[in-house]
Amino acid sequence: MIDLGISKIALIGAVALIVIGPEKLPRVARTVGMLLGKAQRYVNDVKAEVNRSMDLDELRKMKDTVHDAARDVEQSIHSGASDFEKQFSESGQTLSALSETTPEPVFPTYRHPRKNWRLKQGATPQWYKARNGVRTKALSGAARVARFRPHNLK
Repeated sequence: MIDLGISKIALIGAVALIVIGPEKLPRVARTVGMLLGKAQRYVNDVKAEVNRSMDLDELRKMKDTVHDAARDVEQSIHSGASDFEKQFSESGQTLSALSETTPEPVFPTYRHPRKNWRLKQGATPQWYKARNGVRTKALSGAARVARFRPHNLK
């Protein structure tokens, strides 16, 4: 924006202190800072708007090129189809004759796998569970209390 060195800023501050006075200097500095902030925001908004308009122009150009390419492809497909129809009509065959020679593909029908995710069975062996203390059966509250009750020491 404006190229001000430290010496120029110091000179401007000294002149402002002399002209405005030390009582009004903080309020004036605050006002100048606020105005500079507004100016910077305005410049940033203008830059953003210019960038947006440039991007929109580029997108419009890309859209036009894509539409042109699509038209070219469509024309080439139509020309290829018309060439094929001409060759096909010159050969003397009919479409019904071609369809009789090529059987329709047979697709397998869908069968439900009959799986139930709730009925998973673990593949861990019982000896491994017994050795590592994995619970295989549910215990009632009374059985749990009896299991962890301290034994009588005699």
